[in-house]
Amino acid sequence: MPIELESAKVVIMDYLTAKTGAKSKFYFNDFTKLFPDAKAREVKKVLTALVKEEKVEYWSSGSTTMYGMAGAGKQGGAEGE
Repeated sequence: MPIELESAKVVIMDYLTAKTGAKSKFYFNDFTKLFPDAKAREVKKVLTALVKEEKVEYWSSGSTTMYGMAGAGKQGGAEGE
């Protein structure tokens, strides 16, 4: 069953907002658990849409890519320098 884009965006943003105090970056698999009946590709499309809207950002350690709320976390203040 395909997921509806706008409602999925709300679910992801609610998840990020609720977890922001504990940690600021999340693995892709953390988001696939929010939509157990959806294919990974569908979840990726939702995350990509949020990145394009600049609500979510990619973060890479070089070996893995994570997602977080734009401007949140330890490196949020140092971006753009």
